[in-house]
Amino acid sequence: MNSSIQVGVSGPTVWVKVEGKGSFLNSGNLKEFAREMLHRGYREFVVDLADCPMMDSTFMGTMATVALRLRELGQGHLHVVHCGNRCQELLSGLRLDQIFDIRANGDSAPECGALERPPRIQSPGDRKREQIETMPEAHDALGEAAPENKLRFKDVLDFLRQDLHQCVPETLHLAPERLDNKKFGQ
Repeated sequence: MNSSIQVGVSGPTVWVKVEGKGSFLNSGNLKEFAREMLHRGYREFVVDLADCPMMDSTFMGTMATVALRLRELGQGHLHVVHCGNRCQELLSGLRLDQIFDIRANGDSAPECGALERPPRIQSPGDRKREQIETMPEAHDALGEAAPENKLRFKDVLDFLRQDLHQCVPETLHLAPERLDNKKFGQ
């Protein structure tokens, strides 16, 4: 199944429309887009899941990162609309319903365009490294959102950090404490 993320801005609100599966494959783009929108001063985010049948933990953790950053700033919200039963179960199972406003209905997204990165040449190794760097951040956010998720994803995080050290050349290694303390938007 192909997946894409459509984005748009309507007044003070940033809209993210997920078409297809929300996964580690498109989490990096979402993370960078949200970071830029936060930097520009946007504090209201709406994620439309009408056409999203499934999400993985990295994608949900990326959404959690945005919500936690808004909480840290002391303003704004992340709203999830058109959330089907399966996605609701996934979000609630990780207790993300405590940091998101989740609705089965809601306003429809305004005109949105495809979320694409600026053109640049990126090798398959660079893409893999970027994905592996995004995944621990997302899973750390899941643990911050609900403490029981720390234990749930401990083995995943250990594996990801090990994989990161194996795929990144020695000069680019991130110290383990930097991975642990890395905050969205800093």
